[in-house]
Amino acid sequence: MSPPRKPQLVCPAGSLRALQCAVDAGADAVYLGLKDATNARNFAGLNFDDAQVQAGVAHAHARGAQVLMALNTFAAARDPSPWFRAADKAVALGADALIVADTAVMAWCRRRHPQLRLHLSVQASATSHAAIEFYRERYGIQRAVLPRVLTLQQVAQVIERTEVDIEVFGFGSLCVMVEGRCALSSWATGCSPNNAGVCSPASAVRWSEDARGVQARLNDVLIDVYAPDEARGYPTLCKGRFVVDGRRGYALEEPTSLNTLDVLPQLIGMGVAAIKIEGRQRSAAYVEQVTRVWRAAIDRAAVAPERYQVAPEWSHTLARHAEGQQHTLGAYDRPWR
Repeated sequence: MSPPRKPQLVCPAGSLRALQCAVDAGADAVYLGLKDATNARNFAGLNFDDAQVQAGVAHAHARGAQVLMALNTFAAARDPSPWFRAADKAVALGADALIVADTAVMAWCRRRHPQLRLHLSVQASATSHAAIEFYRERYGIQRAVLPRVLTLQQVAQVIERTEVDIEVFGFGSLCVMVEGRCALSSWATGCSPNNAGVCSPASAVRWSEDARGVQARLNDVLIDVYAPDEARGYPTLCKGRFVVDGRRGYALEEPTSLNTLDVLPQLIGMGVAAIKIEGRQRSAAYVEQVTRVWRAAIDRAAVAPERYQVAPEWSHTLARHAEGQQHTLGAYDRPWR
């Protein structure tokens, strides 16, 4: 029996500088998006124009790394042509794969660029081997990114029953809603998280202060009230504190980051093809430091899983970048299933 393969380390790049830092820190691949609605993380001031993609591809390829372009929003019904042109552009600019969610975009790629590698985006919300096999048979996808809702056992079952490579999230923010299509955020901001970039667009964020403390709102919706000296995260509705039955607390989700370092040998043993780091909106320093930790962890776990232990310095570094400085295994460890 051959040993499990070492998973690819896939890191976020919201800028050319972040891409360079990720590659130089040991990423096997980086994922990026264009500065338009074809990209589910269409943040103002971030992402790539054509020249930056070319420069990023050149930097990555010169160092043996890959560039995956996220074309991961759902095409507009009135005119899907921008998504098709973006797929053509990805090929012309030298991207190694497209991360896609829209079946029309997949069909376009299958017809126009049959040699292009397709990765099924987490936005497609495929959680079963049957769903993933459908995308493989119909559109030829070669990798699927699993939503952050499956247990370790369920991830293993998917891997056993599909020919498609499976990518899972290893570190970063969690989402309790359908990925990229949060109805709460759309209701509060009037913008779609699918193609407006974030669940909390900067234009909708309101900060104010009075005798009660520092208040965070999305438009007119009060999300949280912080004490003057309390740490404040970027305000999102799902991680706000609300009064329910007379008690104030995190009603939907606590501000904490997914961190799978503890179960990395299990993920490798079950045959995960890639570990994804979340955070294209984060700084180049975040990308560099988190990448270095995960490069070291994957290398160590793949070579000697029986001796693998989470190094204290890894946890210390990741804690600095975790939401609320808290870690969780999320759905991977879900005793109530």
